[in-house]
Amino acid sequence: MACLPWQEKPENYEGVIWRYEKNPIIRRNPIKKGARVFNSAVATFGNGFVGVFRVDHKNTKPFLHLGWSEDGINWRIEEEEIKWIDLDGKPFPVNYAYDPRLVRMDDTYYITFCTDDHGPTIGVGVTKDFKSFVRLPNAFVPFNRNGVLFPRKIKGKYVMLNRPSDNGHTPFGDIFLSESFDLVHWGNHRFVMARSNQNWWENLKIGAGPVPIETNEGWLLIYHGVTLTCNGYVYSFGGAILDLENPSKVLYRCKYYLLTPEENYEVCGFVPNVVFPCAALYDEQTKRVVIYYGAADTYVAIAFGYLDQIVDYIKSNSEN
Repeated sequence: MACLPWQEKPENYEGVIWRYEKNPIIRRNPIKKGARVFNSAVATFGNGFVGVFRVDHKNTKPFLHLGWSEDGINWRIEEEEIKWIDLDGKPFPVNYAYDPRLVRMDDTYYITFCTDDHGPTIGVGVTKDFKSFVRLPNAFVPFNRNGVLFPRKIKGKYVMLNRPSDNGHTPFGDIFLSESFDLVHWGNHRFVMARSNQNWWENLKIGAGPVPIETNEGWLLIYHGVTLTCNGYVYSFGGAILDLENPSKVLYRCKYYLLTPEENYEVCGFVPNVVFPCAALYDEQTKRVVIYYGAADTYVAIAFGYLDQIVDYIKSNSEN
């Protein structure tokens, strides 16, 4: 397995999540046709890392591009977007695609992302080699965003977190869960958790972030929360622990955010005041967690933490 990028916590820093001192790791105009890269997904692959990146082209339309890295920090992003085929091997055109998540189960990598089907919905794709990409039918009817698969089947079924929405910027939103035996037919939809009127950082809408991490305490879910201020939306991210065999049950939910926009690259950009997590890598031996997040809808940045400290922080500050 590739060695995860890492930087120790700064001296006298009190938080359980800390930023990489050389953020952002991907800046503006990384490829000829791309203006900005953010809200992207990363996984280990071979002796290095592979990424499925949201690249907003210079016409501001988003598409998914592959990226490669030896160290998880310095990335080479492919100039051309991912080309999809359907289950019959025919081209599957994509009108737009954004905010991907990437998870490996057995020898297959699954990509979920927001795409278009008479409005935003969740697209699902699979690959084994990152050379051929097969699109499955879209998971849900419009409107839906933030589709995040769990990294293993639960009671014999695939499980996906999602957030029903609308056709615009969605000034509302709660997290739900859906199940499937085959990644095609989805049902048994269940409510997981709602935005909070008590914690203003998440009082407008919430959405699942990276693929959940399995722990002895339950599934660690890092999720984003949004509030509306007199100066516009502010995106932060927090954490919750879900039951391992019934992940619609929230065991703990932290009332405080884990990270909120503070640095210049988070508060200034195409969309100010956004930290939006889409990927988290975990090393079981060292308990290290690396979080990849979009900053100000302009950059890719990373932050670090120790799993046990994150879980303890959520439990000790939980409202449950």
